[in-house]
Amino acid sequence: MRPIRLGITGGIGSGKSVVARVLQTLGIPVFDCDAESKQLTVVHPFIRRQLVALVGTEVYQGNTLNKAYLANYLFSSPEHVQQINGIIHPVLKDYFLQWVSKQSAKFVAIESAILIEAGYDDVIDHVVMVSAPLEMRITRSVQRDGVPRSAIEKRIRQQMDDEKKRRCCQFVIVNDGVTPVIPQVLEIINTLSQK
Repeated sequence: MRPIRLGITGGIGSGKSVVARVLQTLGIPVFDCDAESKQLTVVHPFIRRQLVALVGTEVYQGNTLNKAYLANYLFSSPEHVQQINGIIHPVLKDYFLQWVSKQSAKFVAIESAILIEAGYDDVIDHVVMVSAPLEMRITRSVQRDGVPRSAIEKRIRQQMDDEKKRRCCQFVIVNDGVTPVIPQVLEIINTLSQK
């Protein structure tokens, strides 16, 4: 029997990683799209060729991705976001499905800020959105990433609107610093375990 696939999504700074850590503590394997895409972007020949063709040889410095250069291109327009996602995410999606096929747990999860936008919803059974107030998300992201507020606001504008994203999800976890996250995660797992 294949595992139940949970997609964990939400805007930047919403707390997806917090939910992912709770799931891992419960013994649920989590595929971290951000970490995996960073690795694949460096080592996968197709992705390397396509990125160089799209943005130039400066995108790599030897065997290292020039993250600042790529981010500058990526966040300069919605079209650039679509172009980059169109190169990386089909490969990453295949990689995710291979990863799932090796798992034996009842549940598996994938964590991605752009789960819906990048087209993973067709390989996920249940999409879980992590939600937090906008100002809290900005503050968390500025502190975590050490970048100016304006850079975070620009990234947020490039992501799907929270209300639109919420309509695509079966579950919402509130991570507002007041509402406990663990009971919300447990409720989702218990609900799905009874089906």
